[in-house]
Amino acid sequence: MDSRLIYVVAVARAGSFTAAADAVGVTQSAITKSVADLERQIGYSIFYRTSRGSFLTAEGRDFIDRAARLLEDAGDLLRKPRDQEDVYAGTLRIGVGPASIEWRLIEPLSLLLQRHPSIKFDILGSTFERTVEMLRNGGIDVALGFDAAFSEWSDIRREPISGIQSMHFVRRGHPILERGAITSKDLAEFDFVSPSDGRPYGAVIRQIYEDEGIEWRRRVHIVDYFPLARRIVARSNAIGVVAAPYATLPSFHARFATLDQAAGLPPSLMCCAIRKRWEPKPAVRAFIKAVRETEAIALEPHTGASGVIA
Repeated sequence: MDSRLIYVVAVARAGSFTAAADAVGVTQSAITKSVADLERQIGYSIFYRTSRGSFLTAEGRDFIDRAARLLEDAGDLLRKPRDQEDVYAGTLRIGVGPASIEWRLIEPLSLLLQRHPSIKFDILGSTFERTVEMLRNGGIDVALGFDAAFSEWSDIRREPISGIQSMHFVRRGHPILERGAITSKDLAEFDFVSPSDGRPYGAVIRQIYEDEGIEWRRRVHIVDYFPLARRIVARSNAIGVVAAPYATLPSFHARFATLDQAAGLPPSLMCCAIRKRWEPKPAVRAFIKAVRETEAIALEPHTGASGVIA
């Protein structure tokens, strides 16, 4: 294995060249030279160098995702048979897109830890697009997200799980609540707060504005953190998106109203996604099994800090 990959991943994890050198037991100059040599070979910078440390560039983030996966796979391949007795031991990297649906992991991960306590989790919440990218380049082992986000990629296999019904919601006292049947034209008068501009909600929300000849980018706020989205809706006339189970909670109902009379959002089928060309390791299969076994529990309302936003 190219030692430069070991060094560059160490810098990414440690946050500086000095700390990385201490972590792997070489000199800082050796780390600096190796990373610089690697950047010359691939033709782009992996890090921004600042006085406060080293930070990944956009291209560097992708490179590190793949390099870390290669190093872990090499470690698995070279591990002695006696170390393989527990096939579930090690880190399971789970991508969640968008990050605001991380609440769906509560029950599956609890069950998985009961069954296989040797599993260690690395949860990476991001946008739909970023999650797909990390899955395809090997940065994560399995992804949890909306089926539509993965459907275009022939190299990804989707394992369907229960979907989520989502709804439009506004603050109590919102002017749109004074109207009778709420049309798409009514919705287009106000801003939207959406967890993503991608599938499955992005296309629906964009269409609302495009039908009225309005540039949607000027009216849609992309907020993938439900407590913040909820606060924006509570303090403005923006319209948000909420999962139906969460909308039944008394704490939500006291401050917000769902637009039941408006054209609803399509049901959002969810899935676990894995790469077709790589055989999923036992921990991935165990995770998918746990997700399916806890679907009914996972769809019950939760009141955690993450909110319940689909």
